[in-house]
Amino acid sequence: MDLVTGATGYVGGRLVPRLLEAGRSVRVLARDPARLVGRAWAGDVEIVRGDVLDPATLPPALSGVEVAYYLVHSMGVHGAFADRDRDAARAFAAAARDAGVKRIVYLGGLGDSASGLSDHLRSRQETGDALRSAGVPVTEFRAAVIVGSGSISFEMIRWLVERLPVMICPRWVYQRIQPVAVGDVLSYLVAAPTVPESAGKVVEIGGADVLTYRDMMLRYAERRGLRRHLVPVPFLTPRLSSHWVRWMTPVPASIARPLVEGLRNEVVVRDDSARRLFPDIHPLSYAQALDRAFERLERGDVETAWSDALASSPRGVPAVQLSTVEGMIIERRSLQVDLPPEALFRSFTGLGGQRGWLAMDWAWEIRGVLDQLAGGPGFRRGRRDPDHLRPGDALDFWRVEAVEPGRLLRLRAEMKVPGRAWLQFEAEPADGGSVLRQTAFFAPHGLAGHLYWYLLYPVHALIFSGLVRRVAERGASLPTLPPVGSAP
Repeated sequence: MDLVTGATGYVGGRLVPRLLEAGRSVRVLARDPARLVGRAWAGDVEIVRGDVLDPATLPPALSGVEVAYYLVHSMGVHGAFADRDRDAARAFAAAARDAGVKRIVYLGGLGDSASGLSDHLRSRQETGDALRSAGVPVTEFRAAVIVGSGSISFEMIRWLVERLPVMICPRWVYQRIQPVAVGDVLSYLVAAPTVPESAGKVVEIGGADVLTYRDMMLRYAERRGLRRHLVPVPFLTPRLSSHWVRWMTPVPASIARPLVEGLRNEVVVRDDSARRLFPDIHPLSYAQALDRAFERLERGDVETAWSDALASSPRGVPAVQLSTVEGMIIERRSLQVDLPPEALFRSFTGLGGQRGWLAMDWAWEIRGVLDQLAGGPGFRRGRRDPDHLRPGDALDFWRVEAVEPGRLLRLRAEMKVPGRAWLQFEAEPADGGSVLRQTAFFAPHGLAGHLYWYLLYPVHALIFSGLVRRVAERGASLPTLPPVGSAP
């Protein structure tokens, strides 16, 4: 049995399905199990409520566990977060020892401890020391920036490059760094328990390239077809840089500052233990990692790439959530209704064509005219069938990308927009009724894409709020279908 902590986080949430694919039995420790509702793998794992900061909750979680993945860390600008991380790691290590755990696998931060590490990087390495304190063999991987849509460090690069044609940059953009693809990180984590020689080792992992942050931003811009200019200045302190990052990206200053402070350290692999211990893993180059990060975006794999990154629960969440996840701007609206999922599914799969879009149909018509003027398909392509959809169907200026009977419809926009857009509807059973979720996804392209979204959002908000209500109302007005197999 493997235990995964931090499964609601970026790496942990991707590690769980990789372990399941490898045939491992997985238990997940979560402070709030409701945050795991909606994950595709939630039904295939054992979920235990617990908190690494509450030692009393750890023995049940660790009982019968052979390998424990410790993927928990705090972020902050004061010493309290480091103390909290050390205390949690010591308690976890002691509980693992008492439970007979054979291996702890930890993902920490790369950096030379003799070079004056930032508080954040030093805390990551001290956490590894704390995990070793109880005598359980630990495999500690140390990585720099993880390249993959959704990684907080990589998202800083994404947002800065997408939004700013000219960037004023501090000196840390010239610091050397060895980024690593998230897929390679997951491969190391999965393989660690199968390599006995990795027990008790600190393994530095990185990609095939040693770059600077400047290189990473310019290569990102090249990959996206954006022209960007970086102007170096000597006066941006970590504090000023963190506020600059805060205003230019969704990363709050309390998180941006420790990240920026860490960028003053050179973070490159200095030993070859990863190559020696894991010869079958061949790390990708930065260009290859970028290609992998964009593959799902370019094939429109929204449900698996972005929906799973936002844990959703039928109750206890706001009716409207506006967020940025993995480079996507996401607007999700949820309604609890006293209807079966099948009724909601029939309602939202009946949208468009002669029936229209239920809410502010005149606005959809105007958008269609503007799209035609811009060379797009326009609005009134209609639909193949008034009530049934299948993948590949045209639906006004949308294309049906996915249909899951009784549960989901995902549409990809084919109108002219500075980016890529999807509209998704989901119906899930909950508390004797259903939850209707309507999600708009937008992947902006450059500054024009961000301006398009935020300037038009007041209008979009009116349309989307009316649409989700009218879909629910239409579902209630539809006649009830007879049970499958009953006589007509």
